[in-house]
Amino acid sequence: MEIKRVLISQPEPSGASPYTELISKWGLTIDFRPFFRVEGVSVRDFVAQRVTILDYTAIVFTSRLAIDSFFHICEQTRVSVPETMKYFCQSEAIAVYLQKYIVYRKRKIFFGTGTVASMVQAIGTKHKGEHFLIACTDNLKPEVHKLFTKEKLKHGSAVFVRTVSNDLSGLNPHDYQVVAFYSPSDVKSLQEAYPDFEQKDLVFATFGPSTAKAMEEAGLKVDIKAPTPNAPSIAEALSNYLESGREQE
Repeated sequence: MEIKRVLISQPEPSGASPYTELISKWGLTIDFRPFFRVEGVSVRDFVAQRVTILDYTAIVFTSRLAIDSFFHICEQTRVSVPETMKYFCQSEAIAVYLQKYIVYRKRKIFFGTGTVASMVQAIGTKHKGEHFLIACTDNLKPEVHKLFTKEKLKHGSAVFVRTVSNDLSGLNPHDYQVVAFYSPSDVKSLQEAYPDFEQKDLVFATFGPSTAKAMEEAGLKVDIKAPTPNAPSIAEALSNYLESGREQE
């Protein structure tokens, strides 16, 4: 099968990207269309979770959107966050974003190097006595709870960010030869938009084991996977796939 059109379930890059070389080398047409978006939960949805923020002494953030949603919820529900509250963030960039809402003081803001495990390391023994509220998305990975439980950290969670499927009307996946997914939420959006979807000869590419697993559970075949030792990105995995097809000709 000749591959001419590829659909990437991501926002279009603002400048040069790894896909630029693929377009010039293979003469591909690559379209970018996000299958879902993330947004803060409504006050009503938060209240329905029956979570009392002031029961906790520390908040865990894994994204800037979660920070926005947390402080919006606090404002709307008239919760005054005490000065003694501590904040633990997955990365320094997320931690610095807290300056939008609070005075940045190192004695109460801590961060990891980009992973949940590194954030737990930042908690260490010094802050083990805190009661942590994980400000999470509606698809929080169970590994996060497992890690906090393993370290015997008292914690709970509340959904502050949710994923919402985008309107895919007017999009026909079969107008493409390859469709690349980066998240299980992409798979969910596809199923919601096309309940009777049949793969036929459409080639799917996926990034990450959780996305590949979601495809398998949906009964869909994945031909291109990343990351791998030879293909740390979807672009490189697709390039390898195209090269292998050339060699077989």
